[in-house]
Amino acid sequence: MLIASPLRPYTGADEVALQGATLGALLDDLEARFPGTRFRIIDEQGRIRKHMRFFLNGEPIFDLGQAVKPTDEVAMVQALSGG
Repeated sequence: MLIASPLRPYTGADEVALQGATLGALLDDLEARFPGTRFRIIDEQGRIRKHMRFFLNGEPIFDLGQAVKPTDEVAMVQALSGG
């Protein structure tokens, strides 16, 4: 998974290999390996935070239950805001 730049201090890398059959499972693996990351991605209701975006093979995905294959490329980016 490509890691959003604000979370790279947690992972120490811009890309990490994760295991899981769904986006949610990948994020569970990310949290297990790099504690504290999930809270910055998922809110208290278990939804993807509004400023976080995920792409599966270049296509946007919004569902934690989205199936992923080991050969898929998953990218996480943080939306920018301001004025």
